[in-house]
Amino acid sequence: MAFVIAVDGPAASGKGTIATRLGAMFGLPVLDTGLLYRGVGVLTERAGADPDDPRAAGAIAATLTAGQLDDPALRTRAAGELASRVAIHHPVRAALLDFQHTFAGQPGGAVLDGRDIGTVICPQAPAKLYVTATPEVRAERRWKQLKGQGEDVGYDDVLADIRKRDARDGARDAAPMVAAPDAQLLDTTEMTIEQAADAARRIVEAARARWEGSQETT
Repeated sequence: MAFVIAVDGPAASGKGTIATRLGAMFGLPVLDTGLLYRGVGVLTERAGADPDDPRAAGAIAATLTAGQLDDPALRTRAAGELASRVAIHHPVRAALLDFQHTFAGQPGGAVLDGRDIGTVICPQAPAKLYVTATPEVRAERRWKQLKGQGEDVGYDDVLADIRKRDARDGARDAAPMVAAPDAQLLDTTEMTIEQAADAARRIVEAARARWEGSQETT
């Protein structure tokens, strides 16, 4: 089994930045699985279909390619909302499952961040983190990010979006957002990104040591 690092958590918790830092630290490719759902949401809307229609969104998901994930439109506030809407559909999740499994199965290992990596996509991942922070702090982070991208949006609106996404992602029938029982909780509320990345590194190093030990005995 390859050394997979699963990084889960809610929107704007810092999991994406942490996953990217971990990939650089350990020399592993990184997949932001949220971009897959953002891509499906954006492409479904562009096609004139209804993102709340499981069949329509599932058909788009079945045609998604890695090259489409570089679209800047996938980083917008609207794309985040669309991602949360299409992610509740079983056909969408099923269509994207192989994409994620293939990425995780690379010989040297990989880092994947999302909301169900440690519970559904890679339940046997040797290293699992659940990154979180208070809704207020996450909203402030996302608000600053969006403002930096030139989006005219108020903090209160972003906080409302965060709370709505948390509720939808946690209550969805298909792979709800929840920490894996064996995931290490990393609360970044009071941390700088450097502190959070260092804490994540220490968690992963300990997990890798355990994993390497288990490989030697098998």
